[in-house]
Amino acid sequence: MQTRLLSTLLSASLSLALWQIPHLAWSNAPERSNTLTVIGYHEIINSKNALISQYAVTTQQFQQHILWLKKNGYHFISIDQLIQAHQGKYHLPQKPVLLTVDDGYASFYQNAYPIVKANKIPVVLAVVGSWLQPKEGQKVDFSGESIQRNQMLSWTELKEMQNSGWVEIANHSYDLHRGILANPQGNLEPAAVTRLYDPKTASYENDMAYEQRISRDLKKNNEILIAHGLKSPRVMVWPYGHYNMQTVTIAKTAGMPIAISLDDGANSVKKSLGQLNRILVEGDMTTADLAQEIQNRQQNLGDNNRPQKIMHIDLDYIYDKDPIQQERNLGHLLDRIVAMKVNTVYLQAFSDPDANGSADMVYFPNHYLPMRADLFNRVAWQIQTRTPVSRVYAWMPLLAWELPADNPVSQDVVETQQAQNNQHLNMGYHRLSPFSADARQTIRGIYQDLAKSVPFNGILFHDDTTLSDYEDASPEAMQAYAAIGLPRDLAEIRSNEADLQKWTAFKTQYIDDFAMQLAQELRQYHPFLLTARNLYAQVALKPYAENWYSQSLEQSLNRYDFTAIMAMPYMEQAPNNDVFYHDILNRVKQFPNGIHKTVFELQAVNWRTNQKIPSEEMAATIQSLYEQGVMHVAYYPDDPIQDHPDPQILHKAFDLKSNKLIP
Repeated sequence: MQTRLLSTLLSASLSLALWQIPHLAWSNAPERSNTLTVIGYHEIINSKNALISQYAVTTQQFQQHILWLKKNGYHFISIDQLIQAHQGKYHLPQKPVLLTVDDGYASFYQNAYPIVKANKIPVVLAVVGSWLQPKEGQKVDFSGESIQRNQMLSWTELKEMQNSGWVEIANHSYDLHRGILANPQGNLEPAAVTRLYDPKTASYENDMAYEQRISRDLKKNNEILIAHGLKSPRVMVWPYGHYNMQTVTIAKTAGMPIAISLDDGANSVKKSLGQLNRILVEGDMTTADLAQEIQNRQQNLGDNNRPQKIMHIDLDYIYDKDPIQQERNLGHLLDRIVAMKVNTVYLQAFSDPDANGSADMVYFPNHYLPMRADLFNRVAWQIQTRTPVSRVYAWMPLLAWELPADNPVSQDVVETQQAQNNQHLNMGYHRLSPFSADARQTIRGIYQDLAKSVPFNGILFHDDTTLSDYEDASPEAMQAYAAIGLPRDLAEIRSNEADLQKWTAFKTQYIDDFAMQLAQELRQYHPFLLTARNLYAQVALKPYAENWYSQSLEQSLNRYDFTAIMAMPYMEQAPNNDVFYHDILNRVKQFPNGIHKTVFELQAVNWRTNQKIPSEEMAATIQSLYEQGVMHVAYYPDDPIQDHPDPQILHKAFDLKSNKLIP
């Protein structure tokens, strides 16, 4: 039952396939197009006994979708056409569509194949080898549920459809269409991207073992298909849509240069065919819904155009030495997320028990810092599968790492030059110097270890992504400044306005460059990762404050997907809260897409007095910000222990802004 539940939960991101037709005529392309729409189906069935009802459509629905696409000028293409277009040897017709169907249900042959033949439509059919292996009359282990073999396509049917020239058989894995043990708490997560947890040794699958497991699986599926008279697949369709760049490389090595996921965004045939996105058709999708989905993809209307309602969660609230109490804390947090009606979570991946802003430990297995608990994986996965949240960001420091004393890199820290009057901005955080090559490499390693822990959607860089106008004075930093023609004396730099601006611009870009490099490391495991960063409010309010923080609002808006401005008037000791918010908003509006890329992050606690901000006040602020045109709102921290803020009050404020895309 637990495995079946996993299958149901995972099906929120199921996968599909593509196709080939060697004999189609290509000479009558009405108009050139490099943008491709990929549409994915599962069951086409007329009864109520669908294996996964959420993604089952009737024969009538399927036919309506096909007719609507043809009537509106869409042209169905084959894998051969796609490959030729990618190589620059063929121009796709206007509005090209690649049609795919997942899993290999018998209902495809009965209900969809006649429509495919009648309309001469190329289709990619992705099949799972382990579901086809049982003989007639035997049972199939369908992601933990036992079903009859005749509910899946027969080898005879598969061969007939392939020989027709209209159906290309794709690899949907041999045995990756299931969940495997992912953590000590027993979560089952997608087999293609999860590092298998071994409870006997309390350890995770290493890189080599992981690569060998995936390679063996894809190769085995191809061999089984060939053994039954089918062609070796050219297309890999990732189970549940989950993949990483390592699996893409493995698929290419196995002869499958085309791979399909469930990521958002338009497809360009000029780019890699190893990362094709698609629209997943659900059972209640009308032709109008399909039209809207296609439009959203073609216009790249993504997260920036969908209001983000964000709960910023501190895992230190959830952690408890008693695992039973820790699970109670987690359960209560999940209830709060559902009640709050947020759609995005910033989730802490590090631990800061002494509350000094720097990471002493982390909540995931790694090679550099003590692991306080193997908790990030558990919480992130529970949020993704048990709440309506669509995006989970891992909240991580950029530089604020307190490494164990026996690690030599722990000494490569940001050095602060002492001011004579002690009036300079003191950032407070213990940070590794970004100018130390060893420190940068260590931080990259920490991020790589995080990336392997669990699927997540984005990275939020902590507010330590900064250097003050008295930092960094370390020898490596001084050497970097001298290399661009600056004095080796920080006081001398500050005394010359031109040098100060050059120094600030250099540090700002250097820090952001490093953040972007880390994001690219994460994208090896999470290819469509989004980026967000915390920004101090003074940088938005006073352009000269860029010198104090080595942060730039304009650069942040240009380089990160989201800039989360810490719009916290009590922390900033603002004389008038309304004016404070209004002034930040006016500055944001000066930039193209400023509203679409800015998160207003509110404070739930006045840290200067340790008093909680009343929920009513927070709700009124959210309402006021929405009325002034703000799109994205977050708050920090959420305190599930003391139930603050009140979800019944805040969700009413969040409800004032629709979740729908805003062009």
